[in-house]
Amino acid sequence: MAFKPLHDRVVVRRIESDEKTKGGLIIPDTAKEKPAEGEIIAVGEGARKDSGELIAPSVKAGDRVLFGKWSGTEVTIDGQELLIMKESDILGIIA
Repeated sequence: MAFKPLHDRVVVRRIESDEKTKGGLIIPDTAKEKPAEGEIIAVGEGARKDSGELIAPSVKAGDRVLFGKWSGTEVTIDGQELLIMKESDILGIIA
């Protein structure tokens, strides 16, 4: 990918959820919610303190993360639908 986020921003690719419920019901596309789980594709260099000192990001490319439902800005880069969000919008890393 030819895109590098700036500062404390990250690029996330959504991970699609299952199309069936545990009971075997198929969920139509119109009833699906956008997943709030994704994989980090690229990470900026980090935020800066008022003193200019760099705060390294807590996530790295390849991490699976959970983020808020309305987090980020949707963009299309190299034909992929991605999200650009601040690191603070990430709720946690899935181990």
